[in-house]
Amino acid sequence: METTTQQTPMLKYLKGEFEHEVTSTRKLLEAVPEKDLGYKPSDISWTMGELAQHIATIYYWYVGTFTQDVYDLTADKLERGDTNDIKATLALFESNVEKARAAFQSLTDEKLQDPWTMKVGEKVVLGPMPRGIVARGFLFNHIYHHRGELIVYLRATGNKVPGLYGPTYEEGIQS
Repeated sequence: METTTQQTPMLKYLKGEFEHEVTSTRKLLEAVPEKDLGYKPSDISWTMGELAQHIATIYYWYVGTFTQDVYDLTADKLERGDTNDIKATLALFESNVEKARAAFQSLTDEKLQDPWTMKVGEKVVLGPMPRGIVARGFLFNHIYHHRGELIVYLRATGNKVPGLYGPTYEEGIQS
């Protein structure tokens, strides 16, 4: 006798991961001290403030990714505020998270399969590829990558790193 199992839609998992990771990103951004926003590890690196703001900005890109088949960054205007004001960056983050949540409501499992393209003006910079792959790579993994960088910045400036997936060294877990 053949048994079938109920498949849980991918969208449910993406939404769950999104909500879990929003909490982790918030903890990390809240750990960024105003005094170190100008720190950068090299001449070609972003400052800590620029990096934090970039992380907050990625959440805005969920809207264009989930609601448009072709997303043109040059046609999209986002007021970001001062990179030397962590409170402004946190407010940007919270606002963008709410916009991302709303964009999630327009998404279906079927739409995750639809082709999606990112352009800067007439230049295609990403895609076309299935929207679900873009969600993983361009949105989720992009945030995780930059959060890792921000953790290095925090440690390099002597700041405590909050635990995102369990306690950190600074929170008392020492080898």
